Amino acid sequence: MADLPFGFSAGDDPERDKRKKDPDSGSGASSGDPFGLGGSQFDMSQLGQIFTRLGEMFSGAGSVAAGGTGSGPVNYDLARQLASSSIGFVAPVPEKTSAAIADAVHLAETWLDGVTALPAGTTKAVAWTPKDWVENTLETWKRLCDPVAEQISTVWASSLPEEAKSMAGPLLSMMTQMGGMAFGSQLGQALGTLSREVLTSTDIGLPLGPKGVAALMPDAIESLSEGLEQPRSEILTFLAAREAAHHRLFSHVPWLASQLLNAVEAFARGMKIDMSGLEELAQGFNPAALTDPSQMEQLLNQGIFEPKATPEQTAALERLETLLALIEGWVQTVVTAALGDRIPGTSALSETLRRRRATGGPAEQTFATLVGLELRPRKMREAAALWERLTEAVGADARDGVWQHPDLLPSAEDLDEPAGFIDRMIGGDTSGIDQALADLEKSAENDTDTGDSDH
Repeated sequence: MADLPFGFSAGDDPERDKRKKDPDSGSGASSGDPFGLGGSQFDMSQLGQIFTRLGEMFSGAGSVAAGGTGSGPVNYDLARQLASSSIGFVAPVPEKTSAAIADAVHLAETWLDGVTALPAGTTKAVAWTPKDWVENTLETWKRLCDPVAEQISTVWASSLPEEAKSMAGPLLSMMTQMGGMAFGSQLGQALGTLSREVLTSTDIGLPLGPKGVAALMPDAIESLSEGLEQPRSEILTFLAAREAAHHRLFSHVPWLASQLLNAVEAFARGMKIDMSGLEELAQGFNPAALTDPSQMEQLLNQGIFEPKATPEQTAALERLETLLALIEGWVQTVVTAALGDRIPGTSALSETLRRRRATGGPAEQTFATLVGLELRPRKMREAAALWERLTEAVGADARDGVWQHPDLLPSAEDLDEPAGFIDRMIGGDTSGIDQALADLEKSAENDTDTGDSDH
């Protein structure tokens, strides 16, 4: 896990250290007290001032913070406001651009019809501004971020002894709200940055936007086009085809989206906090120390909140990475088949995006910071090769039939040794597949019987 999830501190922040040494860097900086409270003696009457100053610190979002409109482990109102503020003014997408995107998606769907058994999954095509992306993906980000934030926000209450809890009750409540604002602040800043860099609604491999809505980002696509040799029209059609192919999977493989999100949630909920540091801290717990940001920062930098990898996390991460690789490999395979003879630059564009994912582009880095894992399909090249060989061996219809049930999909081991999987598909040992199909049919029969008994 290369990056710590939001809410954690790695301990090395040159800019922070610079601000500490610079007496002119802002109010309270030289005293180590950005809240301006002037010392560590806590006065309950200062709670309101703490929240007001904390809000002002978060890029002028004091009105949201002091108003207490956020609830839960993440203050999403603050996240939305900060994301919008960081994006700034955004001109509406010209009608001509929106029409070009709609045409590109329609053309891509027509070409995809000839190379995959899965029908079109898009109901409309839209051009999103960065602010549109934030508004339309925030609900999914809530599901992705809440598990980590919940784990961190409850760690104080679960670790302190009862006497410390009763003594620090009001402060713990304050810390929870401060944590919600801290998470909301980082989420808002990250989404503001990410919204200007993603190319489509499925750019990170997850269905972030509304079902069936193919969304492309004209400004980001324009920026990408400036560094490539291919004509902009070809780049637009290529990205439209990728977006449309993703939606075919997410719309017509009913278990897929939930499996992806569940894997992310399982990873987050499997996170364990090293409680030994907190237990040592609790023995000498001083509530007044929580009002001194410099002492809090020192505690955080000691690594007491550092997450520890668990077997559950490792298993969830492997499932997620394999599933992402299979999705990306399938998308690359069908897009190449659909566009390869029509757009000469298809292979080069595919390689550009593959490298963008493999090297940890902006989307992967942001996701790693927010959720605590690298959303990177590490075996995408192997997955694409498997789907290509499977297409040659059994045809597109049988290939796409593998998506009927999660048990039919290739495993991580199959990506390394695809020959065995392909042999099973063309007449070798199919016992596992037969059993999965039998289970699927039995489940369907049970659903039918249940429906009949309701009448």
